Amino acid sequence: MRALRIILIVVVILGGLFVIADRVAVGFAEDEAADRIRSSEGLSSTPDVSINGFPFLTQALGGELDDVEIGIKDYEASTGGTGAATDKIRIDDLNAEMHGVAFSGDYSSATADRATGTATIAYDELLKAAKSQPTNVLPGVTAQVTGLSDGGHGKIKVAVLLKAPRLGIASRSVSVLSSVTVKGDTVQVHADSLPKVGVDLAEGKVRSITDFQQKIDELPGGIQLDKVEAAKNGVEISVKGSDVKLVG
Repeated sequence: MRALRIILIVVVILGGLFVIADRVAVGFAEDEAADRIRSSEGLSSTPDVSINGFPFLTQALGGELDDVEIGIKDYEASTGGTGAATDKIRIDDLNAEMHGVAFSGDYSSATADRATGTATIAYDELLKAAKSQPTNVLPGVTAQVTGLSDGGHGKIKVAVLLKAPRLGIASRSVSVLSSVTVKGDTVQVHADSLPKVGVDLAEGKVRSITDFQQKIDELPGGIQLDKVEAAKNGVEISVKGSDVKLVG
C-alpha cells in the first residue's frame, strides 16, 4: 500500500511538471509566433497570439496546431491605390481564428488550412471613401456626405448636407438608410431610397453622393472579405480564407 501511495505521488508530481513545462513551452511559442507575424506583416505593434488546445507539446511534435487565435490592433489595409500613405484604411480590430496550422520547427513558416475572423472599421474611417466635400449635383446645387452612423437593423445612416441658395435652400440636412454589402475585396454602400428635398434632383446625381465603395486589400495572410454589417461603432466584416500563410 505504501509503495502504491509513493507511485501515485510520483505520478502526480510528474504530471504537474509536465503541465508546467507545457505552459512554459506554449508561452514561448506564442511570443515567438507574434514576433514573426509582426515582422512578416510589417505591423507597428506586436499582435496577440493564443495557441489553444492541450497539450501543446504533442501538437508541436506533430508540426501542426489545432487552433490559433490572432488579434491585431490598428491594422492598415491597402485601398488599392498608388501606395501613398492616403491609400490605407485603418482596421481597429482584426481577429482571426486559424485551424490546422502547419509550421516549421523554427517558426520561420506557418500556414493555416482554413481561417475565419472579424474586422471592425470605424465610421469616420469609412467616411474617407464618401464624397465629404461639396459636390455639384445640379447647377447651383451642392451635396456632401457629412457623417456615417448606425442606422439599426444592419443598415448605415448616411447624413447628407444640401445647399441650393438660388433655389432658396441655404442649407438642409437629410439622411438616408443604406445597405452595406461585400463584393470581392470591396465594401459597397447603397442607399435603400433617396430623400425628398423639394428639389427635382436626378437619381443618378444624388446616388453619386449617397452611394460609394471602399476597396480593402492586402489583409494578413491573404484572408478575404466575406460578409459585412453595420454596427454601433462601425461596420463589422466577416473574413475567411484557406491556405492562409501566417509567416514565411
